[in-house]
Amino acid sequence: MKIKTTLDAYSKKDSVVTIGTFDGVHIGHQKIIKQLVEIAKKDNLQAVVLTFFPHPRMVLQKDTGINLINTIDEKSQLLENFGIDHLVIHKFTKEFSRLGAMEFVRDTLVKKLHVKHIIIGYDHRFGRNRTANIDNLREYGEVYNFEITEISAQEINQVAVSSTKIRKALNNGNIEIANAFLGYNFMLTGTIVKGRNLGEQIGFPTANLNIEESYKLIPKNGSYVVKSIIEGKTIYGMMNIGTNPTVNGECQSIEVHFFNFNKNIYNKKIQVELIKRLRDEQKFDSIDTLKVQLHKDKEISLNYLNQLNT
Repeated sequence: MKIKTTLDAYSKKDSVVTIGTFDGVHIGHQKIIKQLVEIAKKDNLQAVVLTFFPHPRMVLQKDTGINLINTIDEKSQLLENFGIDHLVIHKFTKEFSRLGAMEFVRDTLVKKLHVKHIIIGYDHRFGRNRTANIDNLREYGEVYNFEITEISAQEINQVAVSSTKIRKALNNGNIEIANAFLGYNFMLTGTIVKGRNLGEQIGFPTANLNIEESYKLIPKNGSYVVKSIIEGKTIYGMMNIGTNPTVNGECQSIEVHFFNFNKNIYNKKIQVELIKRLRDEQKFDSIDTLKVQLHKDKEISLNYLNQLNT
């Protein structure tokens, strides 16, 4: 898959295109993308996903504070698994949002992406103030000679999944529901940085994950069973998201204790997949009480993983 950050960088080959923000690349998105690739192969076209960054709501509604399921790098990583030829990440600006529907189709889809086929949801709206719909797109298709495949309401409702539902599940700590809707484990990607070494002092050394992208959604505070692939090996562990109230912490941190792992991974970039939620973050009466709970968490985690892997 080739990643383009400008429309001008796209090749001059005829394409089948789908358009959207695709936050989460969830099972509903995946259905559309698989159809895109099938049509591309059948009709000898380039399979192109046109997405936007920043998210339109970040630009047009700056006060919403929307957090996204994926960083742009995570989204690219996920999309690469589907056999797409090109991912075009178009910079979304206020100026771009003012393009009329006909201008968008003519100048972006036809002239830049050489579109011959568009796959789109029945309720997709586009153009300035999102006033155009799929009926308008069909009219443009007749003018500019491209086909339309509509993803019907019935097909979408069969999946009954949306990025909004997934964000809500993550904010509520319902990681297993979120993972079911995503079709993969929700991930956090960041660099391991030095912390206060409190975990090491109580027998639970942790890797502190620093996530650069401020827009990345961080799930509800609490403890989770997690896994990572480090140096080609799958390593399991448990992760705490929160402020460490037992030791009067104030800032949110993301700390992972990996099982049977003691390599130095400071300054390394890793990806942590969240598998199961263990409990809410708690303030314990003492460090000793916290240690007892951490041992319980580890036992529960290992039992769960044994069942998962048998």
